[in-house]
Amino acid sequence: MLLKIGTRLKTCAASGGLAISIPLTIAVPLTIVIPMSVFAQEAENSETQLNPVIVKSKSELLKLNSPTILTERKTAKDIADKQVDDVHDIDRLDPAINYNSASDSFNIRGLDQNRVLTTIDGIRLPWLYDGSRQVKNGISLFDFSSLSTLDIIHGADSSLYGSGALGGVVALRTLDPEDLLTTDKNWASLTKGSYDSTDRSWRINEAFAMRAQQTYALFQGGYTRGKQRENNGIGGGYGANRVDMNPTTFDQDNLLFKLYQHIDGSQRVGFTAERFNLSKDIDTYNLSTSTYRPGSGTEDDEKRRERLSLSYDYNGGGFLDEAHGIVYWQRQRTDEKSESDRISIPKGYYMRDNLIRDTDYGINIAGLKKLEAGSTTHTLRLATEASSSKFQQYAEGEDNCPPPPFKGPFMACKFMHINQSDSPDTNSTIFGLTAEDEIGFLANRLRLTPGLRYDWYDHRPQDTYAYEHSAGFEGYPPNNSRSHLSPKLRAEWDALNDVTLYAQWAQAFRAPSVTELYLNYTNPGFYYTRGNPDLKPETSNGYDIGAKLGNDDLGGSISLFSNYYRNFIDEIDLGANREFMLQRLNYINRAHVRISGIEAKGHIVFSNGWHTNAALAYAEGKDTDNDEHLNSIPALKGIIGVGYAREQWGSDVSLTAAAKRNKVEENSDFAKTPGYTLVDLTGWWQPLGKKGPRLQAGIYNLFDKRYWNAVDLPSAPASPKDYYSQPGRTFKISFTQKF
Repeated sequence: MLLKIGTRLKTCAASGGLAISIPLTIAVPLTIVIPMSVFAQEAENSETQLNPVIVKSKSELLKLNSPTILTERKTAKDIADKQVDDVHDIDRLDPAINYNSASDSFNIRGLDQNRVLTTIDGIRLPWLYDGSRQVKNGISLFDFSSLSTLDIIHGADSSLYGSGALGGVVALRTLDPEDLLTTDKNWASLTKGSYDSTDRSWRINEAFAMRAQQTYALFQGGYTRGKQRENNGIGGGYGANRVDMNPTTFDQDNLLFKLYQHIDGSQRVGFTAERFNLSKDIDTYNLSTSTYRPGSGTEDDEKRRERLSLSYDYNGGGFLDEAHGIVYWQRQRTDEKSESDRISIPKGYYMRDNLIRDTDYGINIAGLKKLEAGSTTHTLRLATEASSSKFQQYAEGEDNCPPPPFKGPFMACKFMHINQSDSPDTNSTIFGLTAEDEIGFLANRLRLTPGLRYDWYDHRPQDTYAYEHSAGFEGYPPNNSRSHLSPKLRAEWDALNDVTLYAQWAQAFRAPSVTELYLNYTNPGFYYTRGNPDLKPETSNGYDIGAKLGNDDLGGSISLFSNYYRNFIDEIDLGANREFMLQRLNYINRAHVRISGIEAKGHIVFSNGWHTNAALAYAEGKDTDNDEHLNSIPALKGIIGVGYAREQWGSDVSLTAAAKRNKVEENSDFAKTPGYTLVDLTGWWQPLGKKGPRLQAGIYNLFDKRYWNAVDLPSAPASPKDYYSQPGRTFKISFTQKF
């Protein structure tokens, strides 16, 4: 997520922007030393003194990241209470967000993939897609047990977050030592364990924090081992008509290390190292039995994300009230290797190994200053973001095709393109600068927030040997470089105590991806799938009006939204011609798309221990030029919950209902889904009170209802519909102990 900074840090922001083109050893001093020197004199005169064992809490340090009125913030406690250990379960936190397992992306307000921005500690998690081999990678490369908070930011707003924030933002923040060290103890730990029958997985997580005077450290590690995530269909065997999920074994591990040094009670310098790894071994029983020997197919998938970062935080109330900076290196990769025994020509051993990788270097700097001017107050924020990345894709393979040209029985080899790159290695650079001023009137009961962000991006294809030797190579495509301004205006009015009305207009944009620009997968004479180096960025105008009511005991919210998109990037079939007899797939800009909807929530906590809550999310989207619905729009969904809680135990019953989805794109009736109603039953017990262990258990889909997540379904079937169904009745148990 893009952080925010005060206007007087403009000099530092400019220096930070250079970090993408100079060595990391130089970028680090620019981020750490310069801010320290700027604020050191102010800190010396400050009366704030750091106690040797007690420092300001994390909430005090992160005012810049305070949630806006369109943000739904979930804490580690919220995540644990809902037993959310996996991205598939994220809709338990908010019905307005869904996980699309087909694309490995979050869906907010009917948009997914790279139209929803995901960040971790302010660092972008890019959504990667090769466009030709169906390899996808991105937002699921994190462990929920490593999180301190999870923000779900609804709606289009690039004025703060830059490219990609069209549907919304999922902003993840990892644990800090201060999250565990909540008392005056010098060490603390958190142990978690769980079992989930959905994929027969066992999880163990351990977090340990310590401090010595002004030095703080945290280590968090997690390990999960399980099987395939079951659907609710029946039908085994081999071939494309198989309904049961393919047998799978997976291992997942996550490591997080943080080291902080506090200085003078107002500054903090930190180092973070993080690694996430997910490995799957799959028996691909659903391969075509007319092409492959039944039971011979296997697939080894590995997804990994690694990150190193240096951070600086200032909270001294001097020249600036707050400032934060981070310099980082991050690498993501997905490697999918499949092996099988072909019984059709070319017969015998058949292997494919598809790789995509993205490596990023970047810097974010942010700050805040509060001022008073007469009867008005101003909260000024300025932020800068700069990064450089390298995208790489390669498809390796081995089979029994003879050397070309392919004739006679080996004509099928014309369709097998291996040991090549379908896109050139591409270096990309982005730079963004944000300014925002929250202006308070009438003793801050009325607030106007104008904001503006400038973004510039540049994609540059590089000489790539494997790309030059692809079948469709006709030379290197041109660079793609553009800039964009994203304004915003938000108004908030505290009409009554605990009643806030608001309205927001914000623009957003998304730069085209490397795949959308430069993909070239060509089978001469038959078909091609190609990018478009002339693509324009997607843009949108988003309108929100709503209200937030009440407090923690009695409250709710309602939001009406309508987003209008231009230059929506899509892939279409131009049809056959004399040169390509089967298909011509190209990326284009659609002229106009509209998505509108409503979101509402409410809750009541009674004094006798009972509580209830309800939530609803509805959206409808169309290509307004063709009057065609979008398949990324989820069905209307509502949740009602009732529970009872005492000091040592509690229980909840939750009912989730979704309407049928019949409004889909043309020629995609397979994506239609029936309505459903689910009942979940959960409970928890702390026999020794807050200091003792916490036991949780849940039964989900109590009545074993067969249902589908609408955003998971493809437009055309590759397997029977029940193959895509969600799990039936499942249970989860978990154990948590704090020390």
